[in-house]
Amino acid sequence: MPKAGEIKRNAAVEYNGKTYIVRDIERSVPQGRAGGSLYRMRMYDVVTGSKIDETFKDSDMLNLADLVRRPALFSYADGEEFVFMDQENYTPYNLHKDAIAEEMLFINEETEGLQVIVVNELPVALDMPANVELVVLETDPSIKGASATSRSKPAKLSTGVTINVPEHIATGDRIKINVEERKFMGRADSK
Repeated sequence: MPKAGEIKRNAAVEYNGKTYIVRDIERSVPQGRAGGSLYRMRMYDVVTGSKIDETFKDSDMLNLADLVRRPALFSYADGEEFVFMDQENYTPYNLHKDAIAEEMLFINEETEGLQVIVVNELPVALDMPANVELVVLETDPSIKGASATSRSKPAKLSTGVTINVPEHIATGDRIKINVEERKFMGRADSK
């Protein structure tokens, strides 16, 4: 049983007799507490999809729920749902667009390293790779002689998300992005 401070995003926990997926965690250290951090967790019920916000002390123990991570690839969009295909046994997993809206900003048919999180045989969330590679669809023209550490400019990527990139990046470049921080990491190797 891990402590509240050891729980990560997309972890499945058992709480009040139900299974929840932790979507967001905010850590705070209130003034006057003797080193005690508080963790406010936004959790979603895996069965009903209902949302709850709970605050835990660093020392609170939580039960991890049984979950399975299956390697998958994005397959296609079907109305309100996105379909992912299991890479080992070709099982399709349907996830509602609202449950994975943030993750879909960094996913296309080529995205590797995705895992569908399955709890009680139901797909409930996505576990993203740390980095993804996307193509720059639109940005201001690159400036010759601009260094990699100088000013940045906005760039619209192939999934529709906009991030800041260095001035030397041009439309059509394939770049690597840190998903959690939404930051440019460098040019990707050509495929």
